[in-house]
Amino acid sequence: MIPRVVLGESLTPDGVPITLTREGVSLVVRVAGVPLMSSRVHGSEEAMAEVGCAGLLARAGVRVLVGGLGLGYTLRAVLDAVGADAEVVVAELLPVLVGWNRGPLGPLANHPLDDPRTRLFEGDVRIPIRSPESRFDAILLDVDNGPEAFTVAANAALYGRAGLTRLHEALRPGGRLVVWSAIESPAFQRALRSAGFREEVRPVRARGAVRKGARHWLFVAQRG
Repeated sequence: MIPRVVLGESLTPDGVPITLTREGVSLVVRVAGVPLMSSRVHGSEEAMAEVGCAGLLARAGVRVLVGGLGLGYTLRAVLDAVGADAEVVVAELLPVLVGWNRGPLGPLANHPLDDPRTRLFEGDVRIPIRSPESRFDAILLDVDNGPEAFTVAANAALYGRAGLTRLHEALRPGGRLVVWSAIESPAFQRALRSAGFREEVRPVRARGAVRKGARHWLFVAQRG
């Protein structure tokens, strides 16, 4: 059995224990003892950035919103996919995750919070989404386990009809929404269509290019 070394611990907004542990060569974030994210498994997060930011590298003045900092891999992949004058807003609800990304998690993705193009928002991602002046070329949501499996109960509102309508309004014409999910959700596909999106679903492997690990799902939705 691989020993666990606790590097940090706190509580989610719902009062559930969250820990950061070193397990062999991996860093693992657990909620209520259940693994939520691991440094061994981040291929699908990088695929989400690749899909969401396709075609943006050559464009000027790009704005991208990343919902969920996680271990920093998605943010790093977005920064690598956009130009030098881009602005990447990353919203993270859990202050402890921000702290860990400034500490032991930072080297995993080459300290993306230190990139001058990064704008950190500590709070609910729905706030920058519904801000009147916010318009994004891409919105990438890696919030909780997807549109049906929640660690934080309040996240459910993000994926409901009102939440999807606000997401549609927050995108520039032709903008793209990508939602990461641990499970399939035909109901969420229907909800995307009802909110005015053109949608498709892409299965991706958790460990990316090596094509191994669990299968995750990307809901890719475009504003017309």
